[in-house]
Amino acid sequence: MRVAVVTVGDELLSGDTVDTNASWLCDRLDERGVSVERITTVPDRIADIARVVNEYRAEYDAVLVTGGVGPTHDDVTMDGVAAAFGREVVPNEDAEAWIAEHGDYAVADLTEGTTHLPAGARLLPNPEGVAPGAALEGVYVMPGVPAEMKAMFETVAAEFEGEPTHVEMVRTSEPESALLDRIAAVREEFDVTVGSYPGDDVRLKVMATDAETAAAAAAWLRERVEE
Repeated sequence: MRVAVVTVGDELLSGDTVDTNASWLCDRLDERGVSVERITTVPDRIADIARVVNEYRAEYDAVLVTGGVGPTHDDVTMDGVAAAFGREVVPNEDAEAWIAEHGDYAVADLTEGTTHLPAGARLLPNPEGVAPGAALEGVYVMPGVPAEMKAMFETVAAEFEGEPTHVEMVRTSEPESALLDRIAAVREEFDVTVGSYPGDDVRLKVMATDAETAAAAAAWLRERVEE
């Protein structure tokens, strides 16, 4: 399964807020064997949201959108997603019913627009907040508040399945440029992919579709690199 992640918010682009949602989603999706192939941040502009969502929904199996969900002036993500499908944003009866049943207030007390979703969208309940999310033909829209986004994703996590990847890490004091021969050799010897990440040391991430191959390839590398 191939997916794209879109995060929405002027505050992300200005650096006022650190985008932790994308990294969290990538980690959870990777655990489920799902391949994340795009991460894109867009401003709070309907046209930009619609353009990116429309492009990605044609290319990927699913698109996860976070941020800009709610009734305030800059919460325009639902409008952008609706525009990508050529639909209107309309009151959603399921959202109203869920809030009425699980909230501590009447739907009539909410700011107008709180329960409005793209026409035909499926409600994604918000276990940690008020503003609902939506799912529409492979596009999943969730709040930007991390606690709300995480709780909402868990309600649909089972809809994201891929081929599990088994990972082994190998650390070495050698510079990354000196490891190219060993990386090429281990890929020839085993059916694995290898990522290299320099820092205080170099981390070699060995990935395979079965645990035995990943472990064997990592052991092979450890014997051939300096600690």
